[in-house]
Amino acid sequence: MATEILMPALSPTMEEGTLAKWLVKEGDEVKAGDILAEIETDKATMEFEAVDEGIVGKILVAAGTAGVKVNTPIAVLVEEGESAEAAPKAAAPVAAAPAAEAPAAAVAALAPAPKAAGARIFASPLARRIAAEKGVDLGTVTGSGPHGRIVKADVEGAKAAPAAAPVAAAAPVAAAAAPAPAASASNVAKLYEGRVYEEVALDGMRKTIAARLTEAKQTIPHFYLRREVRLDALMAFRGELNKKLESRGVKLSVNDFIIKASALALQAVPDANAVWAGDRVLKMKASDVAVAVAIEGGLFTPVLLDAEAKSLSKLSAEMKDLAARARARKLAPQEYQGGAFAISNLGMFGIENFDAVINPPHGAILAVGAGVKKPVVTAAGEIEVATMMSMTLSVDHRVIDGALGAQLLAAIVENLENPLAMLA
Repeated sequence: MATEILMPALSPTMEEGTLAKWLVKEGDEVKAGDILAEIETDKATMEFEAVDEGIVGKILVAAGTAGVKVNTPIAVLVEEGESAEAAPKAAAPVAAAPAAEAPAAAVAALAPAPKAAGARIFASPLARRIAAEKGVDLGTVTGSGPHGRIVKADVEGAKAAPAAAPVAAAAPVAAAAAPAPAASASNVAKLYEGRVYEEVALDGMRKTIAARLTEAKQTIPHFYLRREVRLDALMAFRGELNKKLESRGVKLSVNDFIIKASALALQAVPDANAVWAGDRVLKMKASDVAVAVAIEGGLFTPVLLDAEAKSLSKLSAEMKDLAARARARKLAPQEYQGGAFAISNLGMFGIENFDAVINPPHGAILAVGAGVKKPVVTAAGEIEVATMMSMTLSVDHRVIDGALGAQLLAAIVENLENPLAMLA
């Protein structure tokens, strides 16, 4: 039976994507697991696999089309001797987002972030069709496919959902739930009439950054804790260690030590290893540390899982791999989602100190500045030159109180100023 292939939701936050490239053409036979297309999500370019076998009967959305909404039919899969016309009538393919309209959309994206209307259900098109035919509620089905995706076999044995109770008259809240945008593109443009400028359309990543950071600044009660770290012992230790690791091709960066120091500090102050979950706090056991990586047009925060248990060399290798794949937009969603704590280091750009915005639901983020030589007063009351580095901890006060945040930052400083102890 002809089956529509729908635009997949390849991450929990994906609402639309760009169909970057088809890797099959009409008439090709495919089987489950074959790569059908490459799709650009709000964060990455990901391969889209077939979950059923068949023949590509018709391609409905051309390669390069942007702004394709999730669940839009993008192709039709048929069986031998079957016509693609036998498939349920597909909705008109979503047209590419017109560049001329992008500024309006961009300004709209600055409005309050859309509500999270429950978890998205990942299911194959065939599974969705069978579920619809059987009256099965996909929300009650556990997926056995990749990353929990619901496939054909999962819904075939599922029971139909009971008939829905009559729906009460809808409360007239829709209009009230749609607040007027703070500004429109046309109103903003009026301010710059007569001036020369270039309009830049927002891609999915920029829209996501705008929405999430607006949410963070508007809803998370931040407070900030600042400390300076003396780096002389760490720099000497790092130089010595790198000489010994040279034969293995390992070169540790200061950032590798910061990741390790933070991971161990989260273990030493476990109450601070936590995230905000709406109406409760989740205290994590492992130290899953996210690290901001700047890429062209945005940033990623890949997560180093179980960082407290990994050696410096392993953390270094893993971080280099994640950063390289982040810059190529090849990270899978599970590689940049999650984590309870984040690090943002702008020291390599010469920034001496700054305050970072918490990436929800993280409990805190550490902003790291450049190491600079400056005069310091020693415990003996003498002045000497030392390499000092500024760190600012941005804290979600719903999760971490001031004294607890101070303990966490103190533990990070202690680890960095006594680097040898991190190897114990």
